[in-house]
Amino acid sequence: MIGAFFAAAALRLPPFGTDRHPYGERAVAAALAHRTANVVSSVNFDLRALDTLGEETILLAAVLASTLLLRLARDEHRAPPRAEQALPTTRLFGAALLPVALTVGAYIVAHGQLTPGGGFQGGVVLATALHLAYLAADYRVLERVRPLAALDAADVLAAASFTALGLAGLAAGGAFLENVLPFGEFNTITSGGMVPLFNAAVGIEVGSGLIVLLAHFLDQAVEITEPGGPSGRGPKEDES
Repeated sequence: MIGAFFAAAALRLPPFGTDRHPYGERAVAAALAHRTANVVSSVNFDLRALDTLGEETILLAAVLASTLLLRLARDEHRAPPRAEQALPTTRLFGAALLPVALTVGAYIVAHGQLTPGGGFQGGVVLATALHLAYLAADYRVLERVRPLAALDAADVLAAASFTALGLAGLAAGGAFLENVLPFGEFNTITSGGMVPLFNAAVGIEVGSGLIVLLAHFLDQAVEITEPGGPSGRGPKEDES
């Protein structure tokens, strides 16, 4: 039945290559009406915010499932990672680039309603930036700058805050995830109503979730050993 409805809807699509774009015209008009300069963010966090909530929930479920599946088994034990020496040029490059990458990631999240980017893209940049400590130094440095307990809590709280913001629409007498805050002045950092808040929630959830997700896989590769296996493994041990 779903296929039949989809086929019937597809038959009413405008011809390919035409200058008529009904959905695009409506999306641009809605973005301008809500003072959101970036139409893509308006679509993701306003017009179809319910879909974005589902995508965010999928990532949260993936992190939780990985935490469960990759937990320390009864026949495994944790060994301290072996120290590794990075080239001085690599260490200098990582130390210089890490704060720049973190700043860029935060900028992409904060300005998602104005310029290309947003919570998903900025969260990925933030997670990637933190792992420069691993690439430019070693795993022990990454562990010192990666507060997993706080990131676990931030992942869950950010996902929950997206739902809480959606309930604000119901509390204001509108619909779930409805944009009910003042829209502000167009093309300013405070414009877009609830879009900047949704952007921030997704950015924190994606960034912290990816860091936690990668942490479990890196732990398995670097620290977790099976009975009779080598202890104190390093990330480059297989290369030596």
